[in-house]
Order: sequence, then structure tokens, then C-alpha cells
Amino acid sequence: MHPPIVAVVGATATGKSDLALDLAERLGGEIVGADASQLYRGMDIGTAKVPVGGRRGIPHHQIDVLDIHEEASVAAFQRSSRADLEAIRGRGALPVLVGGSGLYVRAALDLLDIPPTDAAVRARLSAEADEVGTPAMFERLRSLDPAAADRLEPNNTRRIVRALEVIELTGRPFSATMPVREYRWPTITLGLVLDRAVLDERIARRTRGMWEHGLVEEVAALEEQGLSTTPTASRAVGYREALAHLAGRLTAQEAMDATTTATRRLVRRQESWFRADPRIVWLDVAEPDLPDRAHRVIRRGIEEAAAG
Repeated sequence: MHPPIVAVVGATATGKSDLALDLAERLGGEIVGADASQLYRGMDIGTAKVPVGGRRGIPHHQIDVLDIHEEASVAAFQRSSRADLEAIRGRGALPVLVGGSGLYVRAALDLLDIPPTDAAVRARLSAEADEVGTPAMFERLRSLDPAAADRLEPNNTRRIVRALEVIELTGRPFSATMPVREYRWPTITLGLVLDRAVLDERIARRTRGMWEHGLVEEVAALEEQGLSTTPTASRAVGYREALAHLAGRLTAQEAMDATTTATRRLVRRQESWFRADPRIVWLDVAEPDLPDRAHRVIRRGIEEAAAG
């Protein structure tokens, strides 16, 4: 029997990478990243990427696979991450998927049909949204696909435009392509949670540490390769603020403060995304023996799958 997939998810700064390393080392696993920013070579400090020397000899996949001028896409990640997961399982090893990018996690693990894209159509709809406003575009979506409108935030222009793009390209409701919570393979998903005040302090320390360890220099080097021209990479938290600092729009302190604030907002979105998934087994990071508790959950899941 092929081993299941173990996923370690949760908000930024909860310690997902450390737990994934512990589990992979203990259970004979290989790690597959599910972080859109860690796909990029050179985006190391600002993404808290585990350095090669700290990976304990454990194979890592879907990390450092894109040059900075390339555009990351969920569809491409889905194809390549699933190939990695299949290959690891085929070797009899335990795949450990780790990341906080919710859509990337679901693209790898769930039955999810990613619809086509068309840059020209999206650009036209985005320009129209700028002209008539997001509320008008949202009402158009509601008239075409009420189910999608009920599930999207009415002020999320990007998602509304994407929904209208899919409807135009496929002739089908966007809601028909929305993911269902059904795993493609047997999967055990562990979610890490931490008290909000403790997590906020961790984020502030993390931001200071990134700047002290050379984030601005990293961003300056990436900008020479075209960082600001790549939408996915240039919008990453920390990189966006460091670019603003290099351009003279923010002081160093203002950029650090903005990064801390943006990270906390990101954490709230991640918590909301993952909390909605009833399949996740939540583990409090503050309680002792986290790796042991995680290991027990995995062993219990494997035994239940074998018995069932």
C-alpha cells in the first residue's frame, strides 16, 4: 500500500517548516513546498526558506524552481507538485506537503479543476472594472453566476474579474470550477495554531530579523533581474515593502512597520482559509512535544486507513 500524504499547513510564522523537517526525518519522507514565493530562486530571506544546509539531507521539491522573471501559476504548480507527490509515493517514501498558500495546498491535494486563463480577456475585464467600478462588475457576476457571487467578497476585484474571465472562456459558471473538499489521495492534514498575541510578536521579530539579515540587499539583487516586473514575486509581503524603500517611497522603519502589518493581515486570511476546512487536525504550537503529537496523529491516521 502506498503511504498517505501528510500536509502541514497554517499561518505564517507558526513553525510549519520545522515540523515538516522533523516528520520527514522521523518517517522517511520527502518535502514538497506549497508556497508561491518559495518557488523563486533568490527569494530566500523574505520567505523564510530553509537553507540547503539546514534541510538535514531531506529532498525538497517545488522550491527554487522558477527564475525571478517567470510568472508563477496555480495550474503549473498543480501539475508539477502532483508529479512530485506521485513519484515520492512510488518510491515508498512519505510525501510531506508544507505551506501556507491555501490555494496551492488545495491545488496539490484536492479534486480541483483549474480553468483556463487568457491574458487579453483578463486585461480587458480589469480595465472595465477600473472604468465602471467593482460594484458594477460584482452585479454582473451575480446576474451570470449567483452561486459564485455568494462565495466571493464583493470588493475583491481580482477574484471577480477572474470569475468573469472563466465564464467568458468556458461558457460555464465559475462556481462549477470552485474546489470541493475531497482529497485526490489518502491525506492527513495537520494545522498549526498559536495564540494571536504570541504570533503577532513572532511576526514582529521575524520582520526585524529579515531586515537585519539582508532582505534589502536580497531585494536589490533581485531587482537587477527584474523583480518589480513579475507580478507574483513583486507583490510578496516584505518584497513589496523593500522595493518601496529602495525606490525612496518608504524609510527603512516605515517599510519594516508596513511589512509587519501586511504579514499580520496575511495571517488573518490564512487562518480564515484553513479554519474553514473540517479535515484539518489542529495542533497548538505552544503545547509541549509538538513532533510527538503530530507523529501520533499520523500513525493513527495510517492505522485507520489500513483498517478501513
